[in-house]
Amino acid sequence: MTIPNSIAITPELVASHGLKPDEYQRILDLIGREPTFTELGIFSAMWNEHCSYKSSKKWLRTLPTKGPRVIQGPGENAGVVDIDDGDCVVFKMESHNHPSYIEPYQGAATGVGGILRDVFTMGARPIAAMNALRFGAPDHPKTKHLVSGVVAGVGGYGNSFGVPTVGGEVEFDPRYNGNILVNAFAAGLARTDAIFYSKAEGVGLPVVYLGAKTGRDGVGGATMASAEFDESIEEKRPTVQVGDPFTEKCLLEACLELMATGAVIAIQDMGAAGLTCSAVEMGAKGDLGIELDLDKVPVREDRMSAYEMMLSESQERMLMVLKPEKEEEAEAIFVKWGLDFAIVGKTTDDLRFRILHQGEEVANLPIKELGDQAPEYDRPWIQSNGRAPLPASQVPAPADYNAALLKLIGSPNQSSRRWVWEQYDTLIQGNSLQRPGGDAGVVRVDTHPSKALAFSSDVTPRYVEADPYEGGKQAVAECWRNLVATGAEPLAATDNLNFGNPEKPEIMGQLVGAIKGIGEACTALDFPIVSGNVSLYNETNGVAILPTPTIAGVGLLPDWQKMTRIGSAREGDKLIMIGTDGSHLGSSVYLRDILDTIDGPPPAVDLAAERRHGDFVRSIIRNGQVTACHDISSGGLVLALAEMAMASGKGSKVSLSEQRGPAHALLFGEDQARYVIAVPADLANFVQANAESAGVPFRPLGTVSGDRLAIDGLIDLPVAELVKAHEGWFPTYMD
Repeated sequence: MTIPNSIAITPELVASHGLKPDEYQRILDLIGREPTFTELGIFSAMWNEHCSYKSSKKWLRTLPTKGPRVIQGPGENAGVVDIDDGDCVVFKMESHNHPSYIEPYQGAATGVGGILRDVFTMGARPIAAMNALRFGAPDHPKTKHLVSGVVAGVGGYGNSFGVPTVGGEVEFDPRYNGNILVNAFAAGLARTDAIFYSKAEGVGLPVVYLGAKTGRDGVGGATMASAEFDESIEEKRPTVQVGDPFTEKCLLEACLELMATGAVIAIQDMGAAGLTCSAVEMGAKGDLGIELDLDKVPVREDRMSAYEMMLSESQERMLMVLKPEKEEEAEAIFVKWGLDFAIVGKTTDDLRFRILHQGEEVANLPIKELGDQAPEYDRPWIQSNGRAPLPASQVPAPADYNAALLKLIGSPNQSSRRWVWEQYDTLIQGNSLQRPGGDAGVVRVDTHPSKALAFSSDVTPRYVEADPYEGGKQAVAECWRNLVATGAEPLAATDNLNFGNPEKPEIMGQLVGAIKGIGEACTALDFPIVSGNVSLYNETNGVAILPTPTIAGVGLLPDWQKMTRIGSAREGDKLIMIGTDGSHLGSSVYLRDILDTIDGPPPAVDLAAERRHGDFVRSIIRNGQVTACHDISSGGLVLALAEMAMASGKGSKVSLSEQRGPAHALLFGEDQARYVIAVPADLANFVQANAESAGVPFRPLGTVSGDRLAIDGLIDLPVAELVKAHEGWFPTYMD
């Protein structure tokens, strides 16, 4: 059905586009007349939460985004960080939450496709992907269907495109029953002198449409992603895009080939709000106007209206400003790869965004104001009161430590994710040095003999809800720690801030608190945020998700042969805990999964200790003194020891002599800034002496030996029994 451009603009129509009455009045004041139907669609796309960050912009500006290695921070398709020798890593994380709940396979697949495009738009070849997934309670009727569809979508797109999935997260909680989270991360490699940006330059230059044809899929997707869900959710299915990874692979190769010719002045991926967002961003950044003739846009459906073409989110498409003398050469490259190439417009000097369709001007808007004048809100927020302290002495110890450990490692949230990652190609391209299941994924830099990059994604939503500020700090600290545990120097991070409705002061308070914590941790750890995404309105029928500010980080290993894994301990190695004894059981998985309660504050994050302990661990790994390393996080020391034993297939004899405080707090406490390391027996005293002189607390734990995990008569279990419990939950559930 063709929608006429002369359709009457009613208050109901304005509201259905996600625009509030005062926002619509702002449009009238800005353009001095009533907008056309197409113009209303353009404003709704540019001014929704997903594209304009109108609720979060004020707070995002407070994050540290610069550093000696940062080449490009937020504001481009992806962040760019120097890794020496003329190479750089390009990376970003984005959400595809709402689409993945409505249509799990395509929602997740196009989330992967979109983030890969963000990376290769900058001129980088993708080398690694991760995904952070959050689902509802395992016994909820939709959960299994959603897990199955999302995992298949992530694998189907990433595997076909040919990028290894090297890490990620999968968690379950009833608070995601009506609104799952799918956060996709991608990283690529480029030369520092060959990075491409989205800023158009020069007047009268051709604006070129590249890639796949435009259809009606995804029309209004960005607006849908900026609204709460209710009972009408099924009606939103047409707003979900459909992906084709094979077309995207051709688009990657064609773009990189074209970039090498020097023809490209500016390039922008068509993601949220499609043609609208990409054209406006390119023009506005370059202080130029853009004129588009929609009759020249390659389409795959008949009688598409201007409104539909401007708001379509069909996948695998790019917009480019080209040097005119290179047109023929550029077209030949895209024809060779079987892709559309069409000159659909030109740059102008009048700062107007003009859309022509069938001989009619259907839109004529001020291009800078479309982006720059988007509403920006300082929404009211309430600081979370936090939870009362919970001394370990008030938390009961388990009646049976063996049973408690087996229950934890076989629980939905602590069990092995092998069922998930075995559906992903984790080894394609041949550079993966660690498969998922460890602290971080590691990928060789194939242009260099010894260099590698480490990748990790982390957040503990129960901590963020208990105290957004400490929870935000902890998400950064754990990501940083996971990179350090491989021997990597953490370089920079990207964030994906997933929250409920920001118009509710308590939800806005979670967002503000988390950003403050993230900013403080990134500053203290020299771990700047170089790209990211905010996903708000993650609510269904007024029930918000757990606040989930996911942090994904990248680290550099100068020599991957000195990298450590969690499972590389050898018989006879000495185990040492770096950090203080466990004492903190508030908001722990022990509390949640063993005692069936949620109580107490999250563990405090001492950023100076985090830095000191991490720098020490990295130095001894790089000196070749560590055979295995694992950070201590959810589940505490005992879970870290069990995971190391399962990964290596070796037992250990551990003694908690001179224990200070209750044994269950020592074992299950989730205090921060801690690692378990395995070192050769003849180096143990030397490493401990070095820790002492560096002011780093430590505790000798015992020896790697045999085939049982034995801890002071409290725990004594065969490693094979641990493995069976750990590996069993997911396959049994998905059966």
